Amino acid sequence: MITTAIVFDHRGRTKSGAEGPLEVRITLDRHPYYINTGVRVKRRQWAFDKVVHHQQANELNERLGIMVSKIMQAVNERLKNGQDVDVAAIKREVWSGGSSTELLDWLTDEIERLDVAHGTYKHYRTLVKRMKEWNGMRTWADVTADNVVSFDVWLRSRVYRSLHLSEAGRHNYHRYLKHLLNRAEMLGKIPANPYAKLHGRFKRGDNENTEYLTDAEVARVMKLEPSPGSIMEMAKDLFVFQLWTGLAYQDTQAFDFSRYKLVDGQWRLTASRIKTGEPFVSQLLAPAVAVLEKYGMETPKIANAVYNRELHDIGIACGIKTRLHSHIARHTFATYMLRHGVPLQHVSRMLGHTNIKQTLRYAKVLAEDVHAHYARISNLLNNIPNNEESTGGAVGDGVAGSM
Repeated sequence: MITTAIVFDHRGRTKSGAEGPLEVRITLDRHPYYINTGVRVKRRQWAFDKVVHHQQANELNERLGIMVSKIMQAVNERLKNGQDVDVAAIKREVWSGGSSTELLDWLTDEIERLDVAHGTYKHYRTLVKRMKEWNGMRTWADVTADNVVSFDVWLRSRVYRSLHLSEAGRHNYHRYLKHLLNRAEMLGKIPANPYAKLHGRFKRGDNENTEYLTDAEVARVMKLEPSPGSIMEMAKDLFVFQLWTGLAYQDTQAFDFSRYKLVDGQWRLTASRIKTGEPFVSQLLAPAVAVLEKYGMETPKIANAVYNRELHDIGIACGIKTRLHSHIARHTFATYMLRHGVPLQHVSRMLGHTNIKQTLRYAKVLAEDVHAHYARISNLLNNIPNNEESTGGAVGDGVAGSM
């Protein structure tokens, strides 16, 4: 007799309040076998054989339903043909969708034909690497909307250095895969791009775009003194350089001081961004010049993955709750300039944005800060008693009078 069920962490290794794995249990002649679904939830989020009280409950339940359906199909196929039910083979089929790797081979070859910047090319390479790890879309027949959703669920469950992938990170994987599948559709490899059915499903999210450091947090980073000559010291110095130039990581790694001109005692440059080719205006402020002088008028050269790893540790060392990454320096530069009266159009030019809408998100963040201050003052005023006896004077002699 063969039965299947989905269970939560059958080994009981998940700590209280942490996320644990959901596994399909196949019971064959009273002996249980387990296949990891790739879905991780907290114990209280698994009830009545469904994911509950979870932001992506519908997507996760859909993913689980697809996996159980594949397993039952494989089991029934073997029983129909009089074959032994090989759980290990079923597991390979469920996760691979077959032995062919024609899709992955094509993706690997196709990214070599893309006319993109080196940094973007590396992102495409990482996409293919992740798809091979997932192993759920290998053939052209696997290119379905269901499998795109399954890939998204797998990305959500993936943990690196105890951290989950951000909303913006997942969005980028989908953006690159969608572009490649558009090319596949154009070349007749697939009848239609499944992303057309999933329009608006995978949003970028706002957190990655709006996080920035306060002046106090910037001061903490500036004061940090890592071990001389360490990778952390280089990462801290590069981050400081970004904080006071607004340059993206790619632009810092291609930085060439000889392109700057000394005008009225200031080092200035008008150039184009590597990523977009958009023109921008740069001027080296004192903290940025100090970093360059330390490294022989060059910027520290660090691999992006190593850089972000060290920034994470720097954030912890500085007691900063926001997870540090290279983009935060650029965001902080933008909000700092806006807070100190630099017009939005000028900040847009400093950053090399393709349009003013990209810069408006920083203004939106500042507006939220302003509204927070209004709310604080409103609460203060609402708590002022209305009688003179309790205040020792008229309301007009208090807060309102001081204005």
